[in-house]
Amino acid sequence: MSDDFTHRVLPYDGVEEFLGGAVPFLRDGIDTGDRVLAVCGSARRMLLSDALGPAAGAVLFRDAASWYRHPSRTLADCLGDADESSRQGRRLRLLGEPAWASRSPLEVVEWERAEALLNIAIRGTGAAVLCPYAASLPAGVVAAARKTHPETVRGTRALRNPGFVDPWTFCARCDADPLPPPPAGADTLELDARPDLFWLRAWVTDCARPTPLPEEGRQRLLVAVTEVVTNALRHGAPPIVLRMWTDASDREPALLCEVADAGRWPPGAGYGLLPPRPADTSSGGRFGLWAVRLLCSTVQIRTGDGGTVVRLRLTLPRPDRPQ
Repeated sequence: MSDDFTHRVLPYDGVEEFLGGAVPFLRDGIDTGDRVLAVCGSARRMLLSDALGPAAGAVLFRDAASWYRHPSRTLADCLGDADESSRQGRRLRLLGEPAWASRSPLEVVEWERAEALLNIAIRGTGAAVLCPYAASLPAGVVAAARKTHPETVRGTRALRNPGFVDPWTFCARCDADPLPPPPAGADTLELDARPDLFWLRAWVTDCARPTPLPEEGRQRLLVAVTEVVTNALRHGAPPIVLRMWTDASDREPALLCEVADAGRWPPGAGYGLLPPRPADTSSGGRFGLWAVRLLCSTVQIRTGDGGTVVRLRLTLPRPDRPQ
């Protein structure tokens, strides 16, 4: 098994182009004994099963809506499957068509970032990943795919993608725009050098209680806020300010919590964007920003001469949707 991984985009316009790239990719994995996964909707599963015939029994099909529920979790799942396959002496071969329907602009950015980071996360596992992108998708989504995949598939050929952007450079571009300021009525708490974490959690709980965030969500928020505040106290600079507010302007209402301090993160800090490998002990046993990303719907970080802001977003249930 090769140590090299591949991460390719399959642009397609219609069923024939989709099958023309996806079926050879899957068949090659079946023939070579790879662990073959296909992440897609029910309609694509039927098409692929018909095209593969009896060989479709060697493919593990996963539902795209579940697989692409959260970008950080999807990265972790990809890495876990790739590492497990590698330990078994096999190659992970993953056909994954990202679910872009009904994504808000903020979600689109985070999923594009995940596509870029996959090039780092699975490096060294030998995995092969092919991502179909329909021509009917928004032009910006398709254009971003050419920046986050080193190669483009045309039929059975893989061509080097001249538009590919270094993953860390791509992530920096995702964070280039400043965050919109908190609303004037945001709940605000200025923290001293040694805050009482019990009262900090009580304050966060009181702010979250009037919102429809369920109890499980409040617990995730408390753990995430405690980690981010602890990080600011250890590595940031005063003043450290905690703010909370609700936002209904996006497609999904959300509860936001922001921790701001006057410090600046050094280049290469990583922002907790990559899932840790099993042997990675760099966090020293602490919770870490990676886990904060798992707990929150979205984590946005900005750092510079004006200080550092870590903004946590937890999607709120909509009253017009059954829970």
